[in-house]
Amino acid sequence: MTAVFLHGVPETSVIWNGVREQLEGDGMPTVALDLPGFGAPKPAGFGASKDEYSQWLAETLRGIDGPIDVVGHDWGAGLVLRAVTAFDVPVRSWAVDCASVMHRDNVWHDMAQVWRTPGSGEEWIAAFVAAEGGAGGQPGEPGWLKSALLASCPTPADARQIDASIDEVMGECILALYRSATPNIFGDWGAEMSRPAAIPGLVLRATADNSDDPARSAEMAAGLGARTAELEGLNHWWMMEDPAATVTALRAFWASLP
Repeated sequence: MTAVFLHGVPETSVIWNGVREQLEGDGMPTVALDLPGFGAPKPAGFGASKDEYSQWLAETLRGIDGPIDVVGHDWGAGLVLRAVTAFDVPVRSWAVDCASVMHRDNVWHDMAQVWRTPGSGEEWIAAFVAAEGGAGGQPGEPGWLKSALLASCPTPADARQIDASIDEVMGECILALYRSATPNIFGDWGAEMSRPAAIPGLVLRATADNSDDPARSAEMAAGLGARTAELEGLNHWWMMEDPAATVTALRAFWASLP
């Protein structure tokens, strides 16, 4: 099997380095994808909407020798769920976090509300791109988000790679992506995400991640017919905080599959 990983916002594939190193050390092939515009070129005419990203993901998965075990984080989780519930893809299993964000009643967090607001979103993103990695600031502010993300990177090299990828193109893609999800992800994709998935799935919940509501996460997992697993004490960037715990949870799930 090949493990395929997809990051979220405002990240790149670098967040999976530690997990991939452990899996490949055990002989498992891995691929970490970069969303167009997130450390990777954005094709001409690509509008960076959620539907364009989900179509891109489905086409990309079809180009990888399967069967595939695909893992998505943050917005990557939403795109993975869309791909496995609405497209014909060579996927054996899927695993996602932040399942509550896909819930019908999800309300976008405060930063996303700013990003979705014309004018205010552009100002916030410009400050985010320009912010220094150690700028700090209050939660929700541009400097705070960049500092928190880069501080979560396990190595200085990883932090430098992500920092270098945070540019105007990524910012434009963030705004377009969030503005395409109205009122939320469930709004357009809910029909497919409200029934058991044909492909076996796992919903991960990092217990210290306040952005993921546990009750709604469990409800989404039940509706999709997915298994659940907790990453005890880990936060939003759980894959960088504890790659070993991440690999343990994924391997336990994969070992249970036919």
